[in-house]
Amino acid sequence: MKIQELRPAAGSRQKRTRVGRGIGSGLGKTSGCGHKGQKARAGGGVRPGFEGGQMPLQRRLPKRGFNNIFKKEYALVNVAELNRFEEGTEITPELLLKSKVIKDLKAGLRVLGEGELSKSLTVKANHFSRAAQEKIQAAGGKAEVI
Repeated sequence: MKIQELRPAAGSRQKRTRVGRGIGSGLGKTSGCGHKGQKARAGGGVRPGFEGGQMPLQRRLPKRGFNNIFKKEYALVNVAELNRFEEGTEITPELLLKSKVIKDLKAGLRVLGEGELSKSLTVKANHFSRAAQEKIQAAGGKAEVI
């Protein structure tokens, strides 16, 4: 097979429809828009969700919930994930980003107490859960709040 012999699969490429190009095309004169009315005009038609003056669905349904625009989201790490580091390592948010334990620092680092920690580490973060702090100290490490 040569590059000049390559062809698209049969039926995968169709010619675009040219509307308003005579009776023989099947879409001449009114170009498939029918006669008169709002949808036959240039720029005609109604906005998405418009139901002809009937109260639209998005306005009939009740509003629910509340979205706090000031909410802070933290990057979360469980103590079990810290076992991958060497004994005595100082763990900072930057180190976790670099080693791809977390993807994004967001509003800061929060260490949670899921799992067990078997190494003595110095962990620096914005917040520790009580369980995480106890597990880090029980393993002989330090939990320092930045």
